[in-house]
Amino acid sequence: MKTIPNLRLPQLTLGVLALFTCLQASSATFTLNPAIDALVTTGSAGNLSGNNYGGAGALSVAAPNLAQGEFQSVLQFGLAGAKSSFDAQFGAGQWTIQSVTLQLTAIPPNNGIFNAAAAGQFAISFMQNDGWTEGSGTPAAPTTIGITFSTLSNFVGVADENLGTFGYNGVTSGNSTYSLGLTPAFTTDLLAGSAVSLRMFAVDTAVSYLSDSRSFGTGSARPLLTITAVPEPASVALLLLGLGGAAARWSNFRARRG
Repeated sequence: MKTIPNLRLPQLTLGVLALFTCLQASSATFTLNPAIDALVTTGSAGNLSGNNYGGAGALSVAAPNLAQGEFQSVLQFGLAGAKSSFDAQFGAGQWTIQSVTLQLTAIPPNNGIFNAAAAGQFAISFMQNDGWTEGSGTPAAPTTIGITFSTLSNFVGVADENLGTFGYNGVTSGNSTYSLGLTPAFTTDLLAGSAVSLRMFAVDTAVSYLSDSRSFGTGSARPLLTITAVPEPASVALLLLGLGGAAARWSNFRARRG
């Protein structure tokens, strides 16, 4: 009988298979603060709808019927860094999104324009139009340059996607994390590393939620988007299939040499 070279291919194949099985179960995360954000409001008599508050240290969501008027907030995240990070770890185009969360830090009303904190429901939507600008207005010194309640409708469209409805319990301190739905256009922008705009707005008649914005002085209290990615299942499956074929060919070779 001929001596078969000790190539250890089966052991190597099994080792690589184990490696990629572990890789399939692994994940990577990328966190970032908004590149821009702003709150907009009608004010108590609708007279603040033309004001910009992009430089405010807070974001707000409040129902239309409340004493100080309706509030909505918009945030935009630039995701080029996330794409580069995941491409480096998994390979370009070889990963997919597992989850996305948004963390907000609640604060008490600290200015006369805001409604008192109140529990209720609010929604977060993905905005197709990223063309809005932040502006630099504050509650103490509002401007008319940048997004306002009056101009918000120019950037909201029927193709926007609902990412979820969430409950706010009325607290005025601490972090809360909201898991966003992975809708088609939202996911496409995440995978492409594009800019992503989100809008927060009331969905009942009670909610009034104030949270820190990207302009707030303490970095850990600013809005935080966390994206978790995993290897693309189809790519992993193809590689495993190829390795399985190599193992089968080696087994046939051994049988013939035996």
